[in-house]
Amino acid sequence: MTHENVDRCVSLYQQVFNREPWNESWTNETAGERLRDLVNTPKFFGFMYYEGEELVGFIAGNSKRTFQGLTYYIAECCVNSEIQGKGYGSRMLKLLEDELKGRGVRSIYLLTVSEGLAQTFYEKNGYHVNENRLVMNKSL
Repeated sequence: MTHENVDRCVSLYQQVFNREPWNESWTNETAGERLRDLVNTPKFFGFMYYEGEELVGFIAGNSKRTFQGLTYYIAECCVNSEIQGKGYGSRMLKLLEDELKGRGVRSIYLLTVSEGLAQTFYEKNGYHVNENRLVMNKSL
């Protein structure tokens, strides 16, 4: 995923995150801004996954230095809603993990909805809930 091709991901992003379980309200403008901002993040790495000529998914995020070494934050991971459950997401995670190991990354983290299909998907792929962390937010 690069500056030159990030706009190809906008409609897929909307298709995935404007549906269950997310029910968000992404427009072309806001989704494009979100993804372009992400590509501009320091230590960004992302890729697009194709089946033939069709974009079926992408993963995007960035590495961060911690006292334990490099960690990678999955900011966005999505697979076309019409073909979820067919192994594409798991293949994408495996490709990501292999690439990150080669880059010296020691761990991966992400945020997702709890107790739903997304959590089940990540747990099936070896991820676990970090009992030492709490997500907090404040509406303004």
